[in-house]
Amino acid sequence: MCTSALWLVCVSFLFGTSLSCYQCFVDVQDSLRLCWGHILTEHNVRNVDACFRKLDRIFNNHEGVIQAGRVGEGYEKQLKEILNAEILPMMEEFDKKLNNDTVYEERLQTAADNFIAAASKLPRVSGCFPPCGFQSAGAVYNCITCQYDSCEFPLDCPVKEIKITENSRSRMWCDVPFHLPNDIEVIWRFAEEVKTQQVDQFKEVTAGVDTLYSIPSTSLQHQGTYQCEIYSGQRSIVRLYYYLTVTPQVVVGHTELQEIFDLSLLPGGRLLPTPSGPPHSPLLVLPSPLLLTACLTALLLLLFLSLG
Repeated sequence: MCTSALWLVCVSFLFGTSLSCYQCFVDVQDSLRLCWGHILTEHNVRNVDACFRKLDRIFNNHEGVIQAGRVGEGYEKQLKEILNAEILPMMEEFDKKLNNDTVYEERLQTAADNFIAAASKLPRVSGCFPPCGFQSAGAVYNCITCQYDSCEFPLDCPVKEIKITENSRSRMWCDVPFHLPNDIEVIWRFAEEVKTQQVDQFKEVTAGVDTLYSIPSTSLQHQGTYQCEIYSGQRSIVRLYYYLTVTPQVVVGHTELQEIFDLSLLPGGRLLPTPSGPPHSPLLVLPSPLLLTACLTALLLLLFLSLG
């Protein structure tokens, strides 16, 4: 029997192993009232401890109850309403009345099954999007801790590399796959020449709500790491990094000319034939026979005239 002096001992049976949605939403005093008249049929004695162990088995160690309670943020109130709708009427019915343990077993098991069926219909979360960022929308209610579990990702995203030619336009987007609040602020920072994620090496370049950072004509001075940090209120949500590599225009032009020159040579240093010529035409193109005859006739005429 559970007296006031042993109240904590009785409660320890309910909380000693683990928590569940039951402990999150049902008051301890209500549980004591529920279990007051629990009778062990075998011995015909009232035993509250056995009732608490029964609650622990049916609710705390029931994976179905725990999974049904994994609802999206803001729906824990509905969980409490569903469970109280099953437990509180039973508590009023059993308060100060004796009932066999078999009755408790049947009624509590039915209450757990009804909770699972109703709670499972509540909205689930869309999930977490790796690999980074504080994603509050991905939080799920945890009946073991009676709290919401957020997506446990680091604030900093991996560095993405961007290669661009000098004088070309560069664009970097501060986009994430998860939902963002409406009151965001976007701050862009720059660490010149280095590839880094050390926050103390960055200098702020712009702040506002624009998630696009654009450089109309990229120069060598723009090479380095760009950091985009998104805030909501005073809280940082995510930090993205882009390492921009700028190739000088002179180097690009020299490389292109070198490639053209290399492709234009055959083994032995010979030039490729013109594209319009036959595949196996000689390298030296001779004039037509008609032109050769005209030239030869003119030379003979000049020779006869010179001889008189």
